[in-house]
Amino acid sequence: MFRSVLAAFRAGLADQGSLRAEFSFEDVPAPKKLAPYAAATSAAVQRDDAEVAWGRLVLLFDPVGHEGWPGCYRLISYLRAEVDQEIAADPMLCQVGWDWLIEALEARTPGYGTPSGTVTRVTTEGFGGKHSEPPVYGFEQRASWSPTVPTGPSGGPGAYGVNGERGAGPDDDPAALDIAAHVTAWCDSLAAAAGLPPLAPGTHTLPSGRPAESRPRRRR
Repeated sequence: MFRSVLAAFRAGLADQGSLRAEFSFEDVPAPKKLAPYAAATSAAVQRDDAEVAWGRLVLLFDPVGHEGWPGCYRLISYLRAEVDQEIAADPMLCQVGWDWLIEALEARTPGYGTPSGTVTRVTTEGFGGKHSEPPVYGFEQRASWSPTVPTGPSGGPGAYGVNGERGAGPDDDPAALDIAAHVTAWCDSLAAAAGLPPLAPGTHTLPSGRPAESRPRRRR
């Protein structure tokens, strides 16, 4: 099962690499203590010949399940992006930064469960020998969620095995979970953070200019 999901994970990255010239991906070591099987990739986003956003996506698989996961799979995301000072001061930045991921998951994937995470404002200032460097503003998003299907033969997303014990069941079918779609959703949120136009309607982006009226807003 993990080989099949890993193939879909890598295929999703390959598709995004061909669609988004600003993106570059690199395989990185995956954490070894979170699940028996894991894979990870890092991403960098360039705009106007400068790197403006970075991310990492980890795929976890535990064939006996894990407490708090709806199913046997979990995706862990980290992304960081630079923003203008005016945008960094916007009180809606953290909420909108979280909405980028949730809206992308809703638009792209067949289902997702138990999303959890944080969004942090970041200000970097130089001191001493670096006092002349201008401040750098940005935000960081840390998130995790489980790929699910809307409904399944076992009565719910990624629930239990055939003997009632927690474990891989019919709702953990790799084809139904569509891991590649989750990769696409993650890339959508990273592109939004980098200020790139979305590949499809429904995803906000950070404005590339500085006018206050272009601040990010939560979709109503």
